[in-house]
Amino acid sequence: MSVPTGAGPPGAADRQAAFCATLVDEWARAGVTHAVVCPGSRSAPLALALAADGRLAVDVHLDERSAGFVALGTGLASGRPTVVVTTSGTAAAELHAAVVEADLGRVPLLVCTADRPPELRDVGAPQTIDQDRLFGGAPRWFADPGVPDEATRSAWRSLAARAVAEAAGGRRGPGPVHLTLPFREPLLGEAGAAGGPPPGRPAGRPWHRVDAAALLPDPSLVARLAGGEAFAPGAHGVVVAGAGCGEPDAVLGLAAALGWPVLADARSGLRGAPEAVVATADSLVRAPAFAAAHRPAFVLRLGGPWASKPVGGFLAGIEDLVVDPWDRWVDPGRDATGLVRCDPTALCRGLADALAARPGPGPADGWAASWRRAEVRAREVLAGALAEGAVTSEPLLAHALGAAVPAGTPLVVSSSMPVRDVESFALPRPGFPTVLANRGANGIDGVVSTALGVARAAGSAVALVGDLAFLHDLTALVGPPGGRPPVTVVVADNGGGGIFSFLPPAERLDPQDFERLFGTPPGTDVAAAARGLGWPTVDVAADAGRRGLDDRLSEALGSGRAGVVRVALPDRAANVAAHAGLHAAVAGAVDAG
Repeated sequence: MSVPTGAGPPGAADRQAAFCATLVDEWARAGVTHAVVCPGSRSAPLALALAADGRLAVDVHLDERSAGFVALGTGLASGRPTVVVTTSGTAAAELHAAVVEADLGRVPLLVCTADRPPELRDVGAPQTIDQDRLFGGAPRWFADPGVPDEATRSAWRSLAARAVAEAAGGRRGPGPVHLTLPFREPLLGEAGAAGGPPPGRPAGRPWHRVDAAALLPDPSLVARLAGGEAFAPGAHGVVVAGAGCGEPDAVLGLAAALGWPVLADARSGLRGAPEAVVATADSLVRAPAFAAAHRPAFVLRLGGPWASKPVGGFLAGIEDLVVDPWDRWVDPGRDATGLVRCDPTALCRGLADALAARPGPGPADGWAASWRRAEVRAREVLAGALAEGAVTSEPLLAHALGAAVPAGTPLVVSSSMPVRDVESFALPRPGFPTVLANRGANGIDGVVSTALGVARAAGSAVALVGDLAFLHDLTALVGPPGGRPPVTVVVADNGGGGIFSFLPPAERLDPQDFERLFGTPPGTDVAAAARGLGWPTVDVAADAGRRGLDDRLSEALGSGRAGVVRVALPDRAANVAAHAGLHAAVAGAVDAG
């Protein structure tokens, strides 16, 4: 009786090499520019094909979980699918967190997990798990093409091209695609010995090209909205803009036509227009008199929601319209009275044109001007309070980074306190950085790895993370110094999970229980850990104040190299008090005015 060994017939290794060369060639034709490879034996045919091609920049990362987020960050910054390659077994499962984030965050990602051939499955072969739809419903498309053979050669290019098209923008929007690729031993072959890749389209064109035109709003819908009561002259509404809200000129043009303020969160891309947006809404809506007098009658929601709970509470229960091009139900409060599936830029421009053509007077300026006056006062209070702080705080750090990050350099923020602090305290300015965050699943996993990927695609990046998020992703720092893109990782070191101090357990639990279960001080020297992995590290003392912080940030951001800036912060209770004091100062000044 023959025993399955997973070995292929003569020429099988060469055919596998030709298959992988075909995939890589087709990905390059489709515009893929980056790949992240994890060491492994079973994935050798694809890893070698990527290295041999030369058109895709290839990064090698030891930890598959980190590699998944590096690939995610590259796709987040570039808008193009990035290939991530692992061997079989649990290595494939390590990508799950990044796949989930890519799904919910709408980030294109091309996941390739090597596998054992069918005869080695379910027989106790090492490093073999069930990869059939391993990531559940998260991928936009899943395919297991089987071990490459001559019968499937004509489908190789179609497989590769479709994978890119599905990841870049299928019916559910950009997201992950999973290819599980079984290979037989021997794993090392010569693509040319098997006839090489099958011919591609002329002139380097991809096998399939999917032209995903913007989903334009129906003219009758635009006319109905423009003529409705919510958009009538003098109506008191607000535009709430988050990530994916549309092109800035279109959003701001519609707001001007309506006479409405734009509540622009840090990820909206609108904070580079300081005279046109409201950025301090998290503080403003805490001012009782202002909030009572400025509750809108209608909300137009474009892009992702603010992280701020007070902003969400202020807008709860108000008639609103949610606009999303991929028909995502972005309505966690379940308040939406209407949902429109269309391109937000096209809707904003269409509505602005319709409003401009409407007979009669234009919008009154009083409503938006009142918001504007409050915004100016709030910025003055925050800027004054944070300009000369004697003790470094988390709001001060976010404010300083918002001013210090060079124009054109992305700022990656962790989805805990950093994203909230940047939203609340990083004030608009010309050249305000593009702010990116893993807000699909809102986890702190893989933030440093994501920043590495962003820096690889954008040329450089700055990351703001807490000490727990930094330590959670410490393997991101493993690697040769020459392979590190210029990313500055700023660590807000408050000795634990700072966000929990704002939540009910901090008030209701015994302090010891709270610290053990929620505060979770790590007991690890962040700076020593970074130095031990070979990263240049700058320490900023808690009493350095604003001037000391600015000096150290300027030094690190201007170095042009990868490094870690560890910022020591007062205890977490002092952080809660600092936030409360700033919000109270804004509320008092605005209500007094």
